[in-house]
Amino acid sequence: MSKTLNLQLDRASKTSLAEQIRRGITAAIDGGVLAPGARLPSWLDLAAQLGVARGTVKTAYERLVDEQLITASRSGGTRVAHRPAKRARPEPSAGTDLLPALYQDVLSGPAIFQNGVPAPDCFPVALFARLRAQAARAEVVAPAIYPDPRGELELKSEIAAHLALARGIECRPSQIFVAAGFSGALGVTLRVLRPEGQTAWVENPGFPPSRRALEIAQISPVPIPVDEDGLDVSYGLKHAPDAAVALVTPGQQAPLGGTLSLARRIELIEWATRTSAWIIEDDYLGELQLKRRAAPSLASLDSAGRVIHIGSFSKTISPTLRLGFVVVPAALVAQYSEAVACLAPAPGPAVQLATAEFIRDGHYMRHLRRMKRVYAGRSDALRAQLEAKGLSAHPAGLAQLLPLPDGARDDVIAREAFAHGLAPSPLSTWFSPGGNQRSGLILGVATAVEDQLPAACDRLHQLIRKFS
Repeated sequence: MSKTLNLQLDRASKTSLAEQIRRGITAAIDGGVLAPGARLPSWLDLAAQLGVARGTVKTAYERLVDEQLITASRSGGTRVAHRPAKRARPEPSAGTDLLPALYQDVLSGPAIFQNGVPAPDCFPVALFARLRAQAARAEVVAPAIYPDPRGELELKSEIAAHLALARGIECRPSQIFVAAGFSGALGVTLRVLRPEGQTAWVENPGFPPSRRALEIAQISPVPIPVDEDGLDVSYGLKHAPDAAVALVTPGQQAPLGGTLSLARRIELIEWATRTSAWIIEDDYLGELQLKRRAAPSLASLDSAGRVIHIGSFSKTISPTLRLGFVVVPAALVAQYSEAVACLAPAPGPAVQLATAEFIRDGHYMRHLRRMKRVYAGRSDALRAQLEAKGLSAHPAGLAQLLPLPDGARDDVIAREAFAHGLAPSPLSTWFSPGGNQRSGLILGVATAVEDQLPAACDRLHQLIRKFS
């Protein structure tokens, strides 16, 4: 029996003999060596064959019975249990185990020109690590009770105070819900609003994952063009006046970088108030405006309770925190409370409490002021290097937008650039399918460290010439 099953016991192993026997018989069953109904020797006989104590084999058999791999009875003995036959796993096609291409650039860095991430070399790592360690210790020794799914009051209070000063939003902590980044906040918002089967205004070009999130939620995106004044509200009123939602980046339009004008802000809020539509404000950069003071948030103008404000710490602290928040009108607080409690509770308390202390002690504002200076310098240095190569770019939030010649494939250039340690984002992928797409490269400035720029821009210039 031991030869058939190839039960080779290693008495020097840290794994117990009973566990080795269990694993050996399990492998024989899974491999088809022991078919359903096959009889196993009694644990007395197998113990004698293997030279182990009878209790050792008995323990292995009992575990196999618990796992429903074998059955034991006085009349029938010990046999392999009858189970549904395992279906052969199909061979995965190429890329099956990968994220869709839409998200691959998010996980590709950090690399030069990567967009949407903060500078990896400027964060007060030691300070924040100490705060997180202290919060983690406090979390471990705290009573074993479920944390508030809406988020820790300490963090929500700090966010409310910060928003009042930096974004002009007057809200109570009870209106703030902590979420797993922007995507977590958007997900719970769509669950609360439930606009399935309806339409939503989306900026064109605009953030591709947001557009895809609406489609997954069974909402039909209506692409609305943008210009230097942001979303063209009049176009939306003409082509989709009955939309249920408008998803906008009014502070710094992503990816073009313009700010939604005051006239259009008022027009947008008036439309939402008149039609009972909802505006989702993606304030992805908050007050991190490089050339001037950031415009107040759209939510600060909302007196009718139609704007849902989403912010995050991914661009200002780190995306590894997976920490965002949503500020909701008072009328939606009860619905959000129920949704997050059942479907999307806030991240663990430790990261929230560490972030709260980081804000409360003034470190966050000092960090933002410093990063504005750093990013402004890197943006100017990048633009100068590009101009030296004969390439004309213009600021677009925390990026430089580099248009490409007609016919140039920005997706091909971006893919080739990645092989050389560069991570520009192709502009064409930000446009809604089926429309007029412009070719260009979005060059993140946070990762554009000055001493690396000459070689990086030279390589990028070569690739543009090669594929244009």
